[in-house]
Amino acid sequence: MIYVIRHGHTDLNKERKMQGRMGLPLNDFGIEQAKALKVKLQNIDFDFVFSSPQERAVQTAEIVTGKSAVLDDRLDVFDLGEAGRLHIKEVKMAGQLPDSSLYKGIEEPSLFVKRVFSFMKELEKQHGKKELNVLISGHRCTTGCIGAFFEGIPSDGNILKFSSDTGDYKIFNFK
Repeated sequence: MIYVIRHGHTDLNKERKMQGRMGLPLNDFGIEQAKALKVKLQNIDFDFVFSSPQERAVQTAEIVTGKSAVLDDRLDVFDLGEAGRLHIKEVKMAGQLPDSSLYKGIEEPSLFVKRVFSFMKELEKQHGKKELNVLISGHRCTTGCIGAFFEGIPSDGNILKFSSDTGDYKIFNFK
């Protein structure tokens, strides 16, 4: 089973600001969300724990499992470039993403999907046929992309519909 968890709240969530790679660690509420998730998953013995390198995701993974997470850059949050830390209402969007013609450094969506899918394909190749419990800790975008790996990319391209809720999880299986 693949347990895909989304980190809990940080002060940037509270302030309604874009987080991206300039994020913050969990705040007190985020830590409580992780502890609540630990209770929900307390009967699961995780064979592997992977995380985005962002501190908030690592904290969540380690609080939930009590184990050290293996960090993988392919699970890193979508790079918002200059839109990071701006108030959500201030950011000019192009669909689900900040407008890359207005903000420098925004990651190419197809490259984001490619890197997350690369991680998932490697995980499936190495462990897909085994009965294991794997926890992956990430972000709205990465949990959505992992969901799209299993469910397929929607015709509208909106992978965020597959995201785990903040401080919650979804379960998937390799077929």
